[in-house]
Amino acid sequence: MIAAVSGLEPRRRAVAVAAVLSSMALVVLDAGVVNLALPTIAGALQTTAGAVVLVVTAYQAAVLMALLPCGALGERFGYRRVFASGVALFTAASLLSALAPSLTWLVAARFLQGLGGAAIMSVGVALLRASVPDGRLGSAIGWNALTIALCSAAGPAVGALVLTLGDWPWLFALNLPLGLGVLFATRALPLTRGGGQAIDGLSVLLNAALFALLIAGAESLPTLPALAVGLWLTAIFALVALVRRERARTAPLIPFDLLGRRSFATAVIASVCCFAGQTAALVALPFLLHDAGLSPLETGLQMTVWPLAVAAAAAAVSRFPERTPSAWLCAAGGACLAAGLAGVALQSPDADPRSITPLLALCGLGFGLFQTPNNRTLFMAAAPERSGAAGGMQGTARLTGQTAGAVLVTLLFATTSVGATPRIALGAGAALALTAGLVSASRGRSR
Repeated sequence: MIAAVSGLEPRRRAVAVAAVLSSMALVVLDAGVVNLALPTIAGALQTTAGAVVLVVTAYQAAVLMALLPCGALGERFGYRRVFASGVALFTAASLLSALAPSLTWLVAARFLQGLGGAAIMSVGVALLRASVPDGRLGSAIGWNALTIALCSAAGPAVGALVLTLGDWPWLFALNLPLGLGVLFATRALPLTRGGGQAIDGLSVLLNAALFALLIAGAESLPTLPALAVGLWLTAIFALVALVRRERARTAPLIPFDLLGRRSFATAVIASVCCFAGQTAALVALPFLLHDAGLSPLETGLQMTVWPLAVAAAAAAVSRFPERTPSAWLCAAGGACLAAGLAGVALQSPDADPRSITPLLALCGLGFGLFQTPNNRTLFMAAAPERSGAAGGMQGTARLTGQTAGAVLVTLLFATTSVGATPRIALGAGAALALTAGLVSASRGRSR
């Protein structure tokens, strides 16, 4: 069992919270700057645009494959140990990425970075929970959401600045000082005592195969649909085998014990739907704004309104009393996100594209209003000793939703006209966001 910790003394708590939030900033900023730099990296490594996308896919695949196992490792060996190992691996892989002489090297280094990022994300909130006093988890999750939103907004700008002043390897080299600083600060984190049952190696392999097959299927679907179906059927077999192997365990790799609780299960379902809706919209919006005549710079500035509004909403929600019913906050957030997306989708094609700025702000406010209380519900449904499993499931739900949203837009581009796809995707995103709000409302007055 993980020993319960009811907060650290104020000075140590400040360093511990700063270490966790800085690590989250490290992971989020890295994703933002790398996405922006893909064309530059393709040119420098003399590869194609299709091949260089593996730099992103390898990272995402590693995170999805490792989130649940890393959560289990945290419960087995202690959250601080797994977190520090994740920071060390992420930092070392950043150095390898900066030194990459070829695409193969860079893809392998990014896979290692993903494993480190999974360790950070799976136990980060568990460490926040152990660091702050009882009753302050909602505020801590709000700080985490605020950090992620601000770094998401800053990522493209930071990437553009680095590429203006230097070559692409500096995008990864800049992770080194922050990573080393976080690694040094991990000594202030609470030293939770691990325990519980041993981790089953075959279950870890089945889990990795499950998510690898799902991602490979999603990548193959637009061009090789038959192969995609075959990969997904194989993924179902891996899932069945994993469920049969883990179902009877006290602390299963897939947290069936937590998913059996209504508040936890609805929070996971709502998270998948909300992230799928947001991702579909964020993928479709640049195409919509490009067709409306905006330059890439104007498009970037226009879309920055969204994460800034998320940050404002997260900061506001973190001040709400813990007794505020999370279900209604999440329902209101889902409704606002759905209304904003529907408004953009239904806007006249002849309208000034800059007129959607208030609607994008409404989307950001809605997502920020949803995210913090939904995560609070998810973690409060888990006992402290199962915080690692809750963190792994939270990250898995988020990445599953993001992958589903991206695949949805890809399918729409393959089956509908290029001009119609962005508005259809925004409409689908609105429906998914509304579904997230309705699922949240079904919890009633849960906190």
